[in-house]
Formats: sequence, C-alpha cells, structure tokens
Amino acid sequence: MSFTARSALAGLLLLLVLLTGAPAALAAGEENLSVNARLLVFARNGDAAGVERSLKEGANANSRSRIGETALVIALKKNDSAITRAMLTAGTDVNLAAVNGVTPLMAAAHGGQTDVVKELLAKGASVNSLDRLNKNAMTYAAGEGHAEIVKLLLDTGVDPNAVYQNALTALMWAAGQGKTAAVKVLLDAGARTDLKDNRGKTAADMAREFKYNDTVRLLESARPTGSTATAG
Repeated sequence: MSFTARSALAGLLLLLVLLTGAPAALAAGEENLSVNARLLVFARNGDAAGVERSLKEGANANSRSRIGETALVIALKKNDSAITRAMLTAGTDVNLAAVNGVTPLMAAAHGGQTDVVKELLAKGASVNSLDRLNKNAMTYAAGEGHAEIVKLLLDTGVDPNAVYQNALTALMWAAGQGKTAAVKVLLDAGARTDLKDNRGKTAADMAREFKYNDTVRLLESARPTGSTATAG
C-alpha cells in the first residue's frame, strides 16, 4: 500500500472511531494510525491504559482531533478522571481550545469538576476566554449550579456583574436554571439584582418564569448594589 493510500486509510479510520467510538475499527486498523491519532482514539474510548501507552510512545499531549479537541478536553467532557489526570501530568496546554472555542476550564466548569478547576487555574488557565456561544467558564459554572466553582472563579477576580451575550450576567444564568446555591454565592460577591437582559428581564424575572420559588425569594430579599456593570 502506498504512503498516500495509508494516510487516507488512517484518516478514514480515525474519523470513523472518533465519530462512532467503535473499538473494532481501532483494533482492525490501529497499526495504520499515528501515535497522536491513537492517543485521541483511546481518549474518546475511555481507555486510560491506551492513553498512557500512547504518551510513552511519544504522542504529543497537545494533539487535536478534527474538531480541535485535545485528549484533555475529550476526557473532561466525559468526566474521565483517569485520562484527565494523565493528560494534565503530560503537560497539555490548559488554554488550548477546540474549534468551537471550548477550553479545558470551560469543560471542567460545566462538568462540576472542582479539583480539576483548581488545578487548571493554578496552571494558568484563562478565566476570560469565550467560546463560539460567547460563554465562558463562569457562565457555564453558574448555569449548571456549581457554586464552589463559581466561588473559585470569583476569587480569581472575575467580575460578578460582567455582562455577556444578550446582556446576560452570571446571576441570570444561575437564576434562570434555579441554581439557588450559585445565586447566593454571586449575591454574596456583590452581583446586582436590578440588571436586565436584552428582553428587559431581571434575574428574579427569569427565576419566576420557571417557578424556581426558592431562588425568587432569595433574589427578592437581596438589595441591589450601586455598582456599575462591566462588559465580559
């Protein structure tokens, strides 16, 4: 088989496995995949031993899939702690985003992986990066109700009143999902309850719309601050 044909076959096998997670395809054509491609396939399949083996064979920890995901991002999205640990130990760039802009910190914040968030922050992960939806780690953490991660991000200096796409704040993201614990953390940090999104709705309006009554009561008991909102 020519080099060109082998390359085409390897690309086809990688695409098949990444799209379907089919271990049979990997077993049938593993020898045709580069060590970097095997790393990504093993990460996608949750094969920690395979990931470790690929790294020992010289795989680049920053290798990315066709949609720009590193093995670290793949593992974080699957909440695979073993592969996450392997990739962090291997020195994966903690700010390397996928094509859609999702960074490791965003993936960890969305998944509620508090210890990983701490480590990523310690390694210099950017808290201000935005994905293609103009969301960042804070909006993901707030919307999913991961109060401890919200606090960690606030402690880095993230503005609790930063305004994101559609004039939404982190408080609105949390309130609109009924994430009362995250709402409290944001209120304690000075989040304003009087700000409105581009529809003219406050955080309390959003909570009220979906009948998150505990969240509504908490927001209504808070007094608006006089601080000025800043763009995120």
